[in-house]
Amino acid sequence: MAVNKMEKMTIIAAAEQEELILQAIQGLQTIEIKDFFHSNVDSSYIKNHFASTLLESDEGQKKQFQTMLTEIQEALTFIERFAENPSKKKPIKRQVCTLQSLEEGFNEEKISRYLKEINALKISLTVLENTRKELLAKEKWLARWQYLDVIPQKNPMEHAELILGSVNSANQSLFLADLKKFDSTSIEEIYHSEHHVYYSLVYLKSQSAELAEVTAKYSFNEFIYPYDILPKEAYQQNKEELAKLVKEEKELKVKLSSYRDHLEELYLAEEMTFAYIHREEAKKHLLNTSYFFILQGWIPIDEKQSLQAVLSKNEVFIAFDQPTDKEIQLDIPVKLKNNSVVAPFEMLTEMYSLPKYDEIDPTPIMTPFYMVFFGMMVADIGYGLLMLLGALLALKLMVLPRGMKRFAKFFLILSFPTIIWGFICGSFFGAALPKVLFGIQLPFPILSTTEDVNTILILSVVFGFIQLLTGLMVNGIELTKRKRYLDSISESFAWQGLLAGILIIVIGMLLLSNDGLVTTGIVVSVISALSIVIVPIIQTKSKVKGLAKGLYGLYGLTSYIGDLVSYTRLMALGISGGSIAAAFNMLVAFMPPAARFTVGIVLIIALHALNLFLSLLSAYVHGARLQYVEFFGKFYTGGGRAFKPLKTEEKYMNIEKNKK
Repeated sequence: MAVNKMEKMTIIAAAEQEELILQAIQGLQTIEIKDFFHSNVDSSYIKNHFASTLLESDEGQKKQFQTMLTEIQEALTFIERFAENPSKKKPIKRQVCTLQSLEEGFNEEKISRYLKEINALKISLTVLENTRKELLAKEKWLARWQYLDVIPQKNPMEHAELILGSVNSANQSLFLADLKKFDSTSIEEIYHSEHHVYYSLVYLKSQSAELAEVTAKYSFNEFIYPYDILPKEAYQQNKEELAKLVKEEKELKVKLSSYRDHLEELYLAEEMTFAYIHREEAKKHLLNTSYFFILQGWIPIDEKQSLQAVLSKNEVFIAFDQPTDKEIQLDIPVKLKNNSVVAPFEMLTEMYSLPKYDEIDPTPIMTPFYMVFFGMMVADIGYGLLMLLGALLALKLMVLPRGMKRFAKFFLILSFPTIIWGFICGSFFGAALPKVLFGIQLPFPILSTTEDVNTILILSVVFGFIQLLTGLMVNGIELTKRKRYLDSISESFAWQGLLAGILIIVIGMLLLSNDGLVTTGIVVSVISALSIVIVPIIQTKSKVKGLAKGLYGLYGLTSYIGDLVSYTRLMALGISGGSIAAAFNMLVAFMPPAARFTVGIVLIIALHALNLFLSLLSAYVHGARLQYVEFFGKFYTGGGRAFKPLKTEEKYMNIEKNKK
C-alpha cells in the first residue's frame, strides 16, 4: 500500500443546514476542511454577486463553548480534589460511541445547572477556608495570651497604665535589668516562645516618658488587646468556632461528593464541548452567506461513498476534483494506508517525517527489516511471550486510546519475531533451552550468543548489506519513474553494482578461493565505480567540475562502510540482553535454598522486568535509528503534511464513524 489518494471536495448547501453537515463530517472523521479564501478557487464571482449577503465569522459561540469547557474542567478538578472519600473514586471507563449518540446524550441545561451548583459550593468552601485561616491565626495569637487574667479595657487605673507586648529573647535579661530601676513597675511573663517573650507591664503614668525610652531601646512590640473577655474565654470561643467550621466544611464536602455520581456526565460534557469548539473553529474556513455556505476540504477517495451516504438525506451539492500539481506541491495533506500488519509501524515513519503526497511510503519496505532487527536484539522466548500476552490482554480487555491501541498492536506483532529469535538463540528468560526433550534431540540453540559471536556479527552485517541494497534499489526505481535515468545510475544502480562487486570479491577471496569470482567482482566494481564518476561529467557543462563531483561521490563509499558497521549493534544488543538475563539467573541460583524460594522469587521477577524494559527500549530506539539513518537516507526525503480531519478530541472515548 502507499499514500492514500486524495480528492478535493466542495459542498454547497443552505445556510440552515451548516450545523448538521458539519456534525456529519465531524462524525466521519475523514475530511480535512480547507480555508476557502486561501484556496486556489476563483471566488471573485461570489464576492461580486453576493457581497451584500456575505457573513463575517462569529467568534461568540466559540467563546461561549470555551468558557463552558473551562468551567467543566475546573469543576472536575474541584470535585477530584475536595470531595470526601477520594478512595472511592472510579475513573471513567473508556468507551466507543458515535458522535451522534454522544451529542444526543449531552444536556447543556443540566450541565449548566451542575456547574452553577458546584461553583456555589466552591465559593462557600473558599469562604470557609479563608475564615478558618483567620481563626487559626487568631487561635495562635490567643494561645500566647491565654494566661493573662485581666481585661485591660475593663481595668482602668487612675495613676497607672497596663500595656501588653513582646521583646526578643536575646534582649530579655537586659530589658528586665533596666526595668528594675523603676521600683513602682510590675512586670509579668505571660508566654515564652522560641524567639520572643510576652509580658504584661504595669507602670505609673508619671513614669511613662522614662519607660518609653526603655521599651524603645529594646524594641518592645506593644499589642492592643481587642476583646472584652478574658483571653482564656476568647481562646475557647475561637476553638468552638473552628470546630463549627470543620463541621460545616464536612457537610459541604458531603454535598460535593454527591456530584461524583455525575462525573461521567461531566466527562462526556467535556468531550462534547471539545467537539463543539472544533466545529466552530472549522466554520472560520467556510464561505458563509445569508442563504448558503460553501465548504471545501480534502477527502480520501475511499471515503467518498461514506460521505455521500451520510449526506444523502440533506439537500446538498457535492463535487469532487482531482488535486492540481500546485496543490500537490503546496497544500495536499498526507494520510498513510497500509494493511493491518504494516499499519502499526506507520508511527515510526510519522516520527521521522511523513512522505510527500507523490513520494513512496517507506513503511511497508521498512517493516520486515524492523521486525527482524527488533527480534534479533531482544531474542528471548519468555520476553516475547510476555509481550504477546500483555498486548493481547490490553487489546481485548480495554478500550485504548487510538495511539495506545496502535502501540499495543505494534508490540503484539513484534512479539512473534522476538519469540522466533528466542528459539534461534535458545533463550527462555535467559536460561538455555534443553538439548534433549522426551528423548528427542532438539536443534536449539541454532546460534549460541556465547559460542557463535562471530557468526552473529557476520549475520548482522549481512542483514545491513541487504537493507542498504534494498534502499538503493527503491531509490533507483523511484528515479526511473521520474525519468531521471542518469541519476538512477549514479545514485542507485551503480552503487548496487559496486557493493555487489566488493561482496563477490570478498566471497571469492576469503570463502571460496575462486579466482574467477574475484575477477568478476573486480570487473563489476570497476564498471560501477566508473559509472559513478562518468555520469556527473555527462550531466555537468564543466567537465572538470563534473569529474570533481563524480570523484567526491565515489568517496561516499566510506559512508557505506560506516553504515555497515552500525548494523553490528544488532549483535551487541542481542548478546548483552541475553547475557544480563543469564547473569540474573545465576545470581539467584547462588542464593541458599531458603532465600532462593522467598526473596529470590521477588528478586528474579524484578531483575527480569528491568532487563525486559531495557531490552525493549534499546531495540525500539536502535531499530528506529537504523531505519532513519542507514536506510531512509538512501531513498527517502519526507516532508509531507499530516492529514488533520475535522474530528473530536477523543479524550475519554473513541468516536467511531456514523453508522451508514
